[in-house]
Amino acid sequence: MVKLLENIVFRLRPIILIGLLIFTCITGFYALQLRMTAGFDKQLPVGHEYIQTFTEYREQLFGSNRIIIVLEPKQGDIWSQKFFKVYKNLTDDIFFLPGVSRHTVTSLWTPNTRYIEITEDGISADDVISGRVTADSMTQANLQKVQSNVIRGGFVGRLVADDFGSAMVVAELQDFDPSTGTNLDYFDLAAKLEAQIREKYETDEYTVRIIGFAKLIGDIADGAKTVVIFFALAFVLTALALYLYARSIVLTAATLFASLTSVVWQFGLLTFLGYGLDPLAVLVPFLIFAIGVSHGVQQINVVTAEIAEGADSETAARSAFSRLFVPGSMALVTTLVSFATLYLIPVPMIRELSITASIGVILKVVTNLIMLPLLVSYLRFGEDFRARVHSSREFRLKIMRSLGFVANPKIAPFVLVFATVLFGIAVHEAMNRHVGALHAGAPELRPEARYNLDSTAIAHDYALGLNVLIAVVETPADSCVTYSYMKYLNQFSWHMQNVPDVTLVASLPFAIKGSAAGWNEGNLKWKDIPRNRPALAQAANTVPNSSSLYNQTCTLLPHSFYLRDARATTIKAAVDAVKEWREANPMEGVNIRLASGNMGVQAAVNEEITETELPMMMWVYAVIVALVMLTYRDWRAVVACCLPLTFGTFFGYWFMEVLQIGLTVATLPVMVLAVGIGVDYAYYIYNRVPYYMGEGLNISDAFRQSLQEAGMATFFTALTLAVGVSTWAFSDLKFQADMGLLLAFMFMVNMVMAVSVLPALAVTLDMIFPRKRPVARQKSAPVH
Repeated sequence: MVKLLENIVFRLRPIILIGLLIFTCITGFYALQLRMTAGFDKQLPVGHEYIQTFTEYREQLFGSNRIIIVLEPKQGDIWSQKFFKVYKNLTDDIFFLPGVSRHTVTSLWTPNTRYIEITEDGISADDVISGRVTADSMTQANLQKVQSNVIRGGFVGRLVADDFGSAMVVAELQDFDPSTGTNLDYFDLAAKLEAQIREKYETDEYTVRIIGFAKLIGDIADGAKTVVIFFALAFVLTALALYLYARSIVLTAATLFASLTSVVWQFGLLTFLGYGLDPLAVLVPFLIFAIGVSHGVQQINVVTAEIAEGADSETAARSAFSRLFVPGSMALVTTLVSFATLYLIPVPMIRELSITASIGVILKVVTNLIMLPLLVSYLRFGEDFRARVHSSREFRLKIMRSLGFVANPKIAPFVLVFATVLFGIAVHEAMNRHVGALHAGAPELRPEARYNLDSTAIAHDYALGLNVLIAVVETPADSCVTYSYMKYLNQFSWHMQNVPDVTLVASLPFAIKGSAAGWNEGNLKWKDIPRNRPALAQAANTVPNSSSLYNQTCTLLPHSFYLRDARATTIKAAVDAVKEWREANPMEGVNIRLASGNMGVQAAVNEEITETELPMMMWVYAVIVALVMLTYRDWRAVVACCLPLTFGTFFGYWFMEVLQIGLTVATLPVMVLAVGIGVDYAYYIYNRVPYYMGEGLNISDAFRQSLQEAGMATFFTALTLAVGVSTWAFSDLKFQADMGLLLAFMFMVNMVMAVSVLPALAVTLDMIFPRKRPVARQKSAPVH
């Protein structure tokens, strides 16, 4: 069947190549129109319990998609007329930013910031900064009044730093721009936050700190622009390495051209289908390029081997096509399934990444298994090239012959035992790995990034910050004035207040306790839930509705838990504490639901990754088992190809634990790609073994011969790609640096598994479960 396909493809060489050239021009036109896209809703796992709660109460609860801007004088505190004038202008400018939900803008200057106190004349409530006071009329007396109001209203640690060293403006964002009716352009908003806020207000006297999803995605996009530099560096290193291997400029150019062509097709098809490129998926094109280089090196290996033996370019290209089409197709199908399984994670951003990567892998079948051999068939090579290739191949064959000892029946079991011991250690260490971020701040950026420095400073000075987890509490009507409900929820609030890394709990029971004390001259003995219904109603009515601690019918009582950071362990501890409480303390009529707030969204993403990781891997391995069994009809081949791959996967998890890299949206595709690339190595090395055994060789000699053919190409591919991606370690984006280190490690460890454990395992299995020796064919193909 492969021979028939070979004859058809090479007979139609001109037509196929012209057709592909036309297709490249069309997709290239669309590729130039590809743009980066980002959206908050793309982070939300579809159908997850937490997201259902978030969506249901999205218009009533805030905190999931907010920006926080802090104005900090470099000298002294905030209690000066000059500071408040700048602070007022800052608040006004934020009010008019695109996508800002204006009624949620909160600062000391906004009318939704009110204080309440109990006096001898009754309840006194007013704006923290009176409406009669302007920025120009802020006298010393007014400043003292504002300071008193801030303290009495409990805004220290919320809108004003604990040490009065800065003041905050908070605003919620909508995922669409009300002024245009279109989706909010987060990159444009991030640019405006820099140009219209930071550059305008950050001077020799003031520091401006900005955090939030919009700012983060903008910083990631800015960092992603440097990705081009690292891509170029990796491309140059790959090109040099390919030339050293192929000893031919035209062969190197053809291989790189085929790999880049599929990327152009990929970009064009994405634009045509209406997709953009998410900043967190910006590395996917290089992964696709790396896959192409991996298969291209195998093609070059066969072509140069044939030319070294005297074949012309068309014969060499035909040989490469026929010998590599089956293992190459198997490898690409496996890689395709690996990326396709990412679609199991119901997060639109990850699903978009899955589609982006899958399209690229499908195109590799055409560019690397068909187009590249056709291009090579038109090349011409002189005798000097043949001599150079022959000399370099002899050197590589000597190295591979020395590596053939792993297939020695006397040595193979020891190699396998050693690898198994390491595998056991890796499994034990992998148990400690985490899903989600493992460090404070944004895991996509380095600790010294401006965003993370701002985030750390705000977390240090404020109890109220960006990291909020909201538990939605559904209760019967009028529960605000029912003692049993308030007592129950007060116990819940107190339980959460004592959870490590929960810096602040905002809930109606806590507010009522403060109000009750206020009604009794501030005596802390009265800071409790009043048992008497009128007294409870009196305390509850003092809590302003703008506090978002209850709705008008008292059927919704959200509890907001502000976390110290966004680490996976911090989020999980808070979520588990809520679950443990509601399971251990059920109350009829009260339903505690998780979760809203940006930490609720992140918790949902972490849980989805945890739940779908194993099914994803099982699907990938199921496809590998099916393909190997269908191709080789031997269960020993299935074990020999899958087990080293499993070893490599757990070594990768061990590596992640050592370097403290969490399994996130950024690193998950790396582990999936590692499986795809790892099985490529296994397919290419094992593919020639059945052929040589059919020639009458035993399995040990068959593996030695196969290693001589494909082993050096496998080693070279892994080394080249590892060197290329290792340059990412110097990127400003931490997730790119993590991906580079992890990819480099996985490329190398899977190569080591393929050239050592795979032969050792196959030989050991054949010793334990010997197979019938096939009768040697009468006529054999030349062995190179």
